[in-house]
Amino acid sequence: MSLNSSLIPKASLSEPLKIVFAGTPDFSASILGSLLDHGHSISAVYCQPDRRVGRGKKLVFGPVKKLALEKNLTVEQPVKFNQDLDEEGLSPLEKLKSYQPDLMIVVAYGLILPEDVLAVPKYGCVNIHASLLPRWRGAAPIQRAIEQGDSETGITIMQMDKGLDTGNMLLKESCPILPTDTGSILHDRLADLGCKAINKFLDGFSLSQGSPLSPGEVQDDNLATYAHKLSKAEAEIDWRESAINIQRKIRAFNAWPVSYTYIGENRLRIWQASLSQDKFSCDKPGQIIEVDKKGIVVGCGDGYSIIIEQLQADGSRAMSVAEILNGKSQWFQGAAVLGKTAHLAESN
Repeated sequence: MSLNSSLIPKASLSEPLKIVFAGTPDFSASILGSLLDHGHSISAVYCQPDRRVGRGKKLVFGPVKKLALEKNLTVEQPVKFNQDLDEEGLSPLEKLKSYQPDLMIVVAYGLILPEDVLAVPKYGCVNIHASLLPRWRGAAPIQRAIEQGDSETGITIMQMDKGLDTGNMLLKESCPILPTDTGSILHDRLADLGCKAINKFLDGFSLSQGSPLSPGEVQDDNLATYAHKLSKAEAEIDWRESAINIQRKIRAFNAWPVSYTYIGENRLRIWQASLSQDKFSCDKPGQIIEVDKKGIVVGCGDGYSIIIEQLQADGSRAMSVAEILNGKSQWFQGAAVLGKTAHLAESN
């Protein structure tokens, strides 16, 4: 697939761009690494503050910070851009101005940039967004695209403005969503696509143009959809839904937050499931219809079923059905019904 060359500035750089990079997770780190590999000059790297994780509340660096430190890049981690002065007596906004950036590249940074920040770089701020805008603006475009059964997605490089993913589109490239794609698989594919797209954009960028908005494509707000942030609560499977919707959610929420259900009081995280082509007669959604080493067939609300192929009990690792049946086959006997919500409803 080729990039939409009509959106890429035509002239080449006469001197290197001074770039400030802003991002935090793995997706961002992949793109930062690619920019460095292509010889782009990164004046500073912005990422979210370090987080304390786990039972020991150990302070952990994010992927972008780890890479930036490995590459001896300057790292800035403001909680917000209107916070107190640093040890040099500069506000975060003044600190950003001190780098005199030509361009700021933002990828899953996790902080909303106010207008006074967007105005600092000479040519503004561009965002690398993992969808074909205006579809799936917001925090979780990869997962929502799978969940809704989209057949394609892609990367959009967008000129940032005060809205949420509403700016003019400078470059777009699409890729298919395969029936077997999970959120994790598609994440990695789009990270690779994002690397190619931003380097293509920068290869054609020209300081002499005055702005990357030349001209860009205005988004049609009437076509916009919003990708709400993922939550652990929504990952619980409602077996009253259709089989295809349940299977899409299982794919979308792999590797986080991971779809889950209950068998009795035991929670099961479901990592992989396929659609059955057959209709089965069962008393209620969530009922286990068949069990063998290849999979656990579970009835859904529309009369069709899914086949659970990989799952994980609390305190254990993810296993194939054959592995989990070796130790917990008693869980799945006697036409058991999955789903804590269903059990609670029956007891009320």
